[in-house]
Amino acid sequence: MIIKNGLVFKENGEFKQEDLFIENQRIVATKEEVSDQEVVDAKGAYVLPGFVDVHSHGAAGKDFCDADVEGLSEILKYEKAHGITSYCPTSMTLTKEELLPIFSTVKELKEDPSQARVVGINMEGPFLDRVKKGAHVESKIIHPSVDFFRECNEMTGGIIKLITLSPNEEGSEEFIKELKDEVYISIGHTTADYDCTMKAIKAGAHHITHLYNAMPAFGHREPGVIGAAFDSPEVMVELISDGYHIHPSVIRSTFKMFGPERVVLISDSMRATGMEDGTYDLGGQKVFVKNKKATLASGTLAGSSTNVFDCMKKAVEFKIPLADAIFAATRNPAKSIGIYDEVGSLTPGKRADVLLVDQELNLVKVI
Repeated sequence: MIIKNGLVFKENGEFKQEDLFIENQRIVATKEEVSDQEVVDAKGAYVLPGFVDVHSHGAAGKDFCDADVEGLSEILKYEKAHGITSYCPTSMTLTKEELLPIFSTVKELKEDPSQARVVGINMEGPFLDRVKKGAHVESKIIHPSVDFFRECNEMTGGIIKLITLSPNEEGSEEFIKELKDEVYISIGHTTADYDCTMKAIKAGAHHITHLYNAMPAFGHREPGVIGAAFDSPEVMVELISDGYHIHPSVIRSTFKMFGPERVVLISDSMRATGMEDGTYDLGGQKVFVKNKKATLASGTLAGSSTNVFDCMKKAVEFKIPLADAIFAATRNPAKSIGIYDEVGSLTPGKRADVLLVDQELNLVKVI
């Protein structure tokens, strides 16, 4: 396939009008390497890498924690149709007996070009702080356990890429040191202060789960998790840019604080994504969705009902430079879970996950 005349998004953040060549679902450098001469005219359109969502619980009326292979397939079809080609289904705080059959569903998936590819699993909980549990069930929260994680990871076939823990919980430092080379460890759902967080980062936790949400505020005398992340260049930070979780001013401030290299846009989506307002559930709790805002009965935000492509558009609406917003949905999440050698840019040798987007940032075609 040859995608002609498009404005191709380059690794330096610039758009360049040029042709893109695809052979055997990989990007190649020259026309001579292409055997299938099908031509797609992308004149006037942006040509972007497929988006990567590393934190999403569900969509299209389905949830990863339903432990249903067909339901997971429906989620993946929704994501692919909305420009997300690489996806990490995300679990909630549940018992090991509940999590194991959920994780096993990934191994039963059949390859389908209409679906986003599962590039890993995000294990959010159960190693959290009860005070900052958010939409997680308190009674199922436990201290970090290496054995618990390894049994779950074995059930997935070893593809858990991210795990969230609270560094102020008993056993967290030992957990981080033991597993930092097996899984990307994320700090979140925590009351940890600056010093505690810095200790966890130095031990090997280099990711922050939905920055600002379910953690102490950034105070001028108590900078907490946010300040520790800022002071640690190796740390990537997730950001939910849905217009509800974080004020636009803070979105802008975050991109300036952390720069275009370290912000990872996520959806944190739940089953209401792509559905009408109404009553749903997340992690065994009722969620009420009104005007696309998802909350528990207490008013606590409970994930989102958006997707990463729309989060990118919102970020641009909030005055984030277009290139920075695209990087935060492509390159940065891919780097954050170690798959940038495969996806996240339109570089020869990588997978040909390609989006055509018009000048108003409407998704035109997913290739």
